[in-house]
Amino acid sequence: MPASQVHAENLDVLMSQVFSNQEATYIGFESVEREDIPEQAAVDRKYLIVDFRLAEQNPESEQLQASVHKVCMTLLKDRALVRSLSDSGYDMVSVAFDRKSQFDCL
Repeated sequence: MPASQVHAENLDVLMSQVFSNQEATYIGFESVEREDIPEQAAVDRKYLIVDFRLAEQNPESEQLQASVHKVCMTLLKDRALVRSLSDSGYDMVSVAFDRKSQFDCL
């Protein structure tokens, strides 16, 4: 099984367990690679967007911040997954709860 598939499955399992069904639903993730940025640039080139939908349509900013923190801390605690993502060339992981905004984790 390819390494990218292994961390993809691990990421799906981990993220689907972050929230109860009443709080938020895990949608999936998307890998984004900016081909227009040179590999040697100090700018993030390859990143992952982890996508959720909150049960509440317009959450208070404190609830949104707490949700972002919960996802990011879940990711950071899984050192093997972070190492796998880093080894696969990911510079950053972002969390999205809608189609309009993303919040950077690492």
